Amino acid sequence: GNRSDDEEDGHAAAAAQQVAAALIDNKLPPFLGIRIKPLTRDLGHRSLRTLDVFLTELVGATNGKLPDNFVVTLPKIQSKDDVETLVDTFELLEDRLDLESGALQMEIMVETTQTIFDPQGRSIMPRLHRAADGRMRGAHFGTYDYTANCDITAAHQKMRHPACDFAKHMMKVAFAGTGVMLSDGATNIMPVVPHKGKDLSEDQKRDNKAAVYSAWRLHADDVRHSLINGFYQGWDLHPAQLVPRYGAVYAFFLDGLAPASERLKNFVEKAAQATLVGDIFDDAATGQGLLNYFLRGIACGAVTEQEALATGLSLEEIRGKSFVKIM
Repeated sequence: GNRSDDEEDGHAAAAAQQVAAALIDNKLPPFLGIRIKPLTRDLGHRSLRTLDVFLTELVGATNGKLPDNFVVTLPKIQSKDDVETLVDTFELLEDRLDLESGALQMEIMVETTQTIFDPQGRSIMPRLHRAADGRMRGAHFGTYDYTANCDITAAHQKMRHPACDFAKHMMKVAFAGTGVMLSDGATNIMPVVPHKGKDLSEDQKRDNKAAVYSAWRLHADDVRHSLINGFYQGWDLHPAQLVPRYGAVYAFFLDGLAPASERLKNFVEKAAQATLVGDIFDDAATGQGLLNYFLRGIACGAVTEQEALATGLSLEEIRGKSFVKIM
């Protein structure tokens, strides 16, 4: 919303004080950050002022220390000028706050058509990555801003819209091999009950259960769609969405554990010759895909390293992440 500068400054300072207190008490999550406003003509000044106030307050309260894996998220990018402006600002703040060069890192939001192609029809994400000058850690897809930007009406602004799949495939191609972490967007239907209170009728209780279960099913289907398309992180907007996320993620990996173990074991035993397991033909490319399955499954906790040993690979080979090197 629109707030006065004094109110925005107060919230920025208060947020920094809370982060500093949690850092001192060793109670921060493994990674965190802030999302500033977009660097548009109307909001750019406010955006950079909030960043300045937050970091100045934080560093002052922690004797110059930033939290581990701290990032600044930049939304609604219109051109690489936005990324270059944020990098310039980072450099100024690092100098003024006596932070190490490169200490400030960014994530970008991919939520405008201008983040996919520039006015000349050229893919812009690789140039955004270069403009970040080694500071880009992640790229997050913004489902609803992007679909609105594509003139898609509200009733059809959904995670699985073909326009979203196109944009996310572009992200996969643009950031492949760069180390930039990708995240999908959010399901905006919340698992909340329509009827509240203690004295509910049986019909109202059924309505509540149906509403929550329907939202859970939608979210689980969205998460599975993301996983199928290679997006292993996503946004949740409500604590109750953690239930379908854990269920969908674990089911995705556990359902395929036994067949993936057999396929990879047979492949390794035959020294990377193309193999046939049942009616599935595997070659070196699917060998890496099978290895990726175990790497991602272990990373999220759905598969243990001990379970991965059923493939016949050692932990060192699995952790090496390269099927070619294993062979």
